[in-house]
Amino acid sequence: MDSVIGTVFLYAVLFQMKHFVCDFPLQREYMLKKTVPGWDFVPPLALHCSVHATVTLGILLTFRPDLWMLALLDFCMHFVMDRIKSGPRYLGRFNDKERPGFWNALGFDQMIHHFTHYTIIWFMVQP
Repeated sequence: MDSVIGTVFLYAVLFQMKHFVCDFPLQREYMLKKTVPGWDFVPPLALHCSVHATVTLGILLTFRPDLWMLALLDFCMHFVMDRIKSGPRYLGRFNDKERPGFWNALGFDQMIHHFTHYTIIWFMVQP
């Protein structure tokens, strides 16, 4: 791309597609067990976040291999936010889809994921 705006747009589209694919088609039934109480949530949530981090790593290795470690940021931020969003003691207690609390928690979760992607993109466009 011959402009920073074009490059940012390309990266934003790639990360939006990555987020959709990893959060929906690639999220298997086992990964949905990230909502269970206790510590049994760790393996399914770690697997889900590993899928996100792996695709982020692929994007980084394609465009900015020197920033490969930002895939770890994606893993960590996704892990923390998804646990806060789904943990029954945290935002997961708002699980009634008929109530605003559920949609506010979902929206907050999505916003944090997008802010994580914007942060990665910011690093990617630095000279």
